[in-house]
Amino acid sequence: MKKATNSRLTYTVLSISLLTVMAGAAMAPALGEIHNHFASYGSLTVQLIVSLPALFIVATNLAFSWLCRWMKTRTLATAGLCLYVLAGAGAFFIDNIWLLLASRALLGVSVGMVMPLSTGLLAYFFPPQEQARLMGLSAAMNQMGGVVATLLSGMLAAMGWNYAFLVYLLALPALVLVVLFLPNIRLNTDLSRDHSPDYYESETGTTRARKREGHPVRSLLRFAPSVVGMLLVMVLFFIYPTNFAIIASQNGTIDSPTVTLIMVGLDVVAFAIGLGFGALMRRMPRRVKYIAPLGFMTGYAILALGTAMPFLVAGSALIGVANGVGVPYLNTIASIKGGKDAATTVMPLISAALYLGQFLSPLIVTPLCRLIPFATAPYMAGVAIGLVFLVQTWYSRRYHALAAHQ
Repeated sequence: MKKATNSRLTYTVLSISLLTVMAGAAMAPALGEIHNHFASYGSLTVQLIVSLPALFIVATNLAFSWLCRWMKTRTLATAGLCLYVLAGAGAFFIDNIWLLLASRALLGVSVGMVMPLSTGLLAYFFPPQEQARLMGLSAAMNQMGGVVATLLSGMLAAMGWNYAFLVYLLALPALVLVVLFLPNIRLNTDLSRDHSPDYYESETGTTRARKREGHPVRSLLRFAPSVVGMLLVMVLFFIYPTNFAIIASQNGTIDSPTVTLIMVGLDVVAFAIGLGFGALMRRMPRRVKYIAPLGFMTGYAILALGTAMPFLVAGSALIGVANGVGVPYLNTIASIKGGKDAATTVMPLISAALYLGQFLSPLIVTPLCRLIPFATAPYMAGVAIGLVFLVQTWYSRRYHALAAHQ
């Protein structure tokens, strides 16, 4: 692949990564204005504007392999991005809550169509030695998209509740790049075939490759550690955005702009970590996987100590580090194991786990908080779940090391 073509393809795939996080999160700053406009409806109905896309993203991810049988990559990405713009920005013209929720469901379908491509195509077009750097860049672009969309959505919402939906027009440049530069290839959809090597981390930190024909169930089981890991990362991370503003402002010493600034700072930290992830993987390949669980545990432990500014900043920064490392690490390991077929085998599962974790996080954490009689109970629950993640991480490393020596 020529260098110029390689760069164009990289920018095209990374442009998709900018958009995926915006499905629900972009509307969070505008939710107050939307709630005021639809005041006759309950809060839960309005909150579905943020959470509903995740369910349809998961459902579409699970059908992604089927979609690839009918459409090639450029066709699929173009269709997904067109639906993204129409369903996302088209909500600007809707003044009915139920039609608005229907448009949010379609937005979830569109993200489900392009999300696996945003990481799977990196595995398809680039060799394993480049994937850690590229997955880090993909995660960084995801964080940047979240920062830009959140700030822009808040500014647009000040003009009117429906103006916030115009933020989805940011997909138009990505759509142009896809049409111009994304190859129109057909991805393999057969889970029973494994055309690329399995890579397992050995006890010496090197990787060993073996080609192996696999049964579909065995193929899926190979990806289970990464899929479960991504689910836990998202369950842990979403404790923060769903609780931080409420807990931080309880004693009245931290105002809303400061809370917003700290939360945006977390995304900036995660963005910076993503940019340097490739170098991090080269320098400490055996230890990188422990940064995310230890970061979440330490970050939430610090936040649980109180709402003083040093605790808030330090805890938030550590959670940003944990998220900035955890997502690209799991994507990298999954893409290497999936090889060129990753886009249709493991990446839809990883994407589904990512959005399922977002949806399940409050459902898991809320019952745990009832058992903990403290205002910072969500953070204490985060420490406990972080310990589960640490054990799962240790076990998956042990599993891979044993598999490499069989």
